[in-house]
Amino acid sequence: MRSHSDSTHEQAVLALAKQRSLLRARDLAEHQLPTVVLSRLITAGKLERVARGVYSLPGRRLSEHRSLAEVALRVPRGVICLLSALRVHGIGTQAPFEVWLAIPHRTPGPRLDQPTVHAVRMSGPALTEGIDQILVDGVEVSVFNAAKTVADCFKYRNKIGLDVALEALRDGWTQRKLTMDALWHYATIDRVANVMRPYLESVTA
Repeated sequence: MRSHSDSTHEQAVLALAKQRSLLRARDLAEHQLPTVVLSRLITAGKLERVARGVYSLPGRRLSEHRSLAEVALRVPRGVICLLSALRVHGIGTQAPFEVWLAIPHRTPGPRLDQPTVHAVRMSGPALTEGIDQILVDGVEVSVFNAAKTVADCFKYRNKIGLDVALEALRDGWTQRKLTMDALWHYATIDRVANVMRPYLESVTA
């Protein structure tokens, strides 16, 4: 038999789920709500599990970048980078099936069943500079800005291909999402200024 407190807890969790598109077990703990309520609500069809430890209201319309929000919740020190960041900024034609994520050196790679994560290790200013905070389904997500992302594409051209880096530079420049000052700044941080120099000169020629 359900107690009054059970019903109260369920109502409180559902109210929380309405405020946040993606809900974690730890969000309940912060509000002194028992996590067992999640199982009951899933069984009752009032909540659905969208990833391990991440829940949402059934049928809720979520953004195309929902996978980034899921990763941000579970790997809070990570920064969305490379192909996934290009997608966020609307630059180029890449549509990655995995989330590209920069993480600190000596940090264990994230073990997520869903979504798939492609981890890239960075350190120092290459990891801490050029970060934008965007809101995805109510979740704050760290993502490298457009100029830093283009510089990263040249730095990691052996991973993603020089053609992808060139497309990102040309498309971002054409869309006026890049400035030469910002590109030089991040090229210097990534130590690829000499590599990028002829391509930067070509887009301004």
